Amino acid sequence: MNLLVIADDNFFFQQPDSELTDAVISCGDLSDDVILRVAKESHSSRIFAVKGNHDSAGAFPSPITDLHFKVERFTGLLFGGFNGSWKYKPRGHFLYEQSEVRHMLRSFPAVDVFVAHNSPKGIHDKDDEIHIGFQAFVDYIHRAKPRLFIHGHQHENIETQVGETRVIGVYGSKRIHIADRN
Repeated sequence: MNLLVIADDNFFFQQPDSELTDAVISCGDLSDDVILRVAKESHSSRIFAVKGNHDSAGAFPSPITDLHFKVERFTGLLFGGFNGSWKYKPRGHFLYEQSEVRHMLRSFPAVDVFVAHNSPKGIHDKDDEIHIGFQAFVDYIHRAKPRLFIHGHQHENIETQVGETRVIGVYGSKRIHIADRN
């Protein structure tokens, strides 16, 4: 399966390449118009997304599928996700305390592809007060062992292997290939 992952930069997208895109995945902090345009220009009929800490509180328009705290099956793979970032300021949308995320993800089922805005704590964190990941994501990776954990928020394209999981940070866009389960 060929995924086109986008995150955090409304101005990144130039012209799509000719590569087949099975699904567009947005990791947040992108306008709905950009997400829909990327899907249209890449000829992808399936769009998965989570909201970032700079997104509006409104629901995604159709045909965007909101993955926040949900599981969706697509071509034999399970996709799930979580929006937002840690609560680094007193007000805003999709801001969570570490303990809230730990409680919410405690029984979240295993998926093949986990889509988040924030990173797992200690993996791709920035040295500032804002870009700190969730410890609950690290715990989830160790418990559920997703094949891919894809995130935005850190404004960096980076990949780290954590056990059986590829943790991939995306800024702008990145193509990711994942084999279907047999």
